Amino acid sequence: MSTARTSAAAIHGVGVSLVEVEADLGNGIPGFIILGLPDASLNEARERIKAAARNTGIPLANRKLTVNLSPATLPKYGSGFDLAILIAALAADQQLLASPSTLYLAELGLDGTLKAVPGVLPAVQLAKEHGLERVIVAEGNGNEARLVQGLEVISARHLGQVLRYCGAQDELITIHLHHPLSAKSSAESTMMGAGNEEADLQLVNGQQEARMALELAAAGGHHLIMVGPAGAGKTMLAKCLPTIMPPLDDLQALEATAVHSITRGARHEVNQLQRTPPFVAPHHTASLSALIGGGTSQLIPGAITRAHHGILFLDEAAQFNTGVLDALRQPIEEGYINLARAKGHQRLPARFQLILASNPCPCGRNFGTGTGCTCTPMARRRYFARLSGPILDRVDLQVRVNPVHQSQLLGTTPNESSHAVRERVLATRERSQKRLRAFSISCNAQIPTQVLRHELKYPAQTKKALELLATRRGLSARGIHRLLRVAWTVADQQQHAAPTEDDLAVAAHLRQSLENS
Repeated sequence: MSTARTSAAAIHGVGVSLVEVEADLGNGIPGFIILGLPDASLNEARERIKAAARNTGIPLANRKLTVNLSPATLPKYGSGFDLAILIAALAADQQLLASPSTLYLAELGLDGTLKAVPGVLPAVQLAKEHGLERVIVAEGNGNEARLVQGLEVISARHLGQVLRYCGAQDELITIHLHHPLSAKSSAESTMMGAGNEEADLQLVNGQQEARMALELAAAGGHHLIMVGPAGAGKTMLAKCLPTIMPPLDDLQALEATAVHSITRGARHEVNQLQRTPPFVAPHHTASLSALIGGGTSQLIPGAITRAHHGILFLDEAAQFNTGVLDALRQPIEEGYINLARAKGHQRLPARFQLILASNPCPCGRNFGTGTGCTCTPMARRRYFARLSGPILDRVDLQVRVNPVHQSQLLGTTPNESSHAVRERVLATRERSQKRLRAFSISCNAQIPTQVLRHELKYPAQTKKALELLATRRGLSARGIHRLLRVAWTVADQQQHAAPTEDDLAVAAHLRQSLENS
């Protein structure tokens, strides 16, 4: 038989599809053709495959080789098809046997070395769902593939090991391992991080109001903006947030790890599920595509997708392009982003917690009496106006962060550590989850409007106080709902059955008007 089939996986956005690799050896002018909408890197696979096969001792037949990647209408990207194509080609030449229940996923070096590729975790999950029994990957992807239980995982460093397993003649196989597997640092071998591992609230002096807002943000999953002069501690506070947040549950960890595998898996070895919420902090010069995702031929996930089930920290938020910030409106509300392009449409997950930090004005000294500020009133308004009203309306907690007095900064009194705060956060989150478990919600910030209005009951005095507060401040409907969600988090922290007037007052105090900071 001059045809053979193997299985591979194609990445599109953060999704994965199984691809059937068909190889046919025909009588005609010798050549190597790949069909099925391959991109440039996949078309280059022809030379990589021929060189790897030749240097392993079993060269491809000098005949017309046609490879089809099915479904043919799905665009194919990347180098992860190399191994599947080679095994199918050699099986079509009856040099070995290709198992229909095996997923082949690796890039080939010219000397036959197997190299890691992104997206192995979601690909192995999909293979298991489709009834495949085993997966063959590069050694660098072995631990990642083994995170999925129920499949046999075979990891190899060289093509010769795979050919031997598939039944090729052992005396023909030549294995060259001139390049030892590079040792990865512990920081790279572990998961994409929680920002700076040295960050700890114990290092933050003063800023009691901002610390309270940070704790409520962690306990309720609320968005937060901090506005204050340079050097007041906004960035340090933001970097401390992952150290006090609850760990991701099994489903969240699986989704976050799958996103990490697709976006960074080929560069950073994935050894375990990511339990710490990811911390993504793009620079303020980031483009629209870098933040929300996009591209022309291939839709690539952006920062908001890499922050899925984690934190998106925008430092110097007022320096971001206004259009870039406004593009966050839909994902903030819905937890996903719809990317529509001429060549395709993708729905990417983006359930992130937004943390913003900004100076009050270009010079950064407009605090207190404002006597040190050198900016004109027009410059101040123009600077902070980049944070549009609709964006600020979606941020639950809005606080000013003023400079710390020298006596606090140089004091010797120990500050409360992240560990102590995290214990309170876990207790608060547990009380919230007991109430919200019936609605399949994990935190107060995700309470739907219908549930907030009709299912969760709170005292009439609190409702009256909320009405007066909304009238006095001119809150929008969204602002009222977000204020009430924060009040529920305060109530959980204070171990109240429902928000009291005091809880509502705390929530209102932490939602300050920042436009004229």
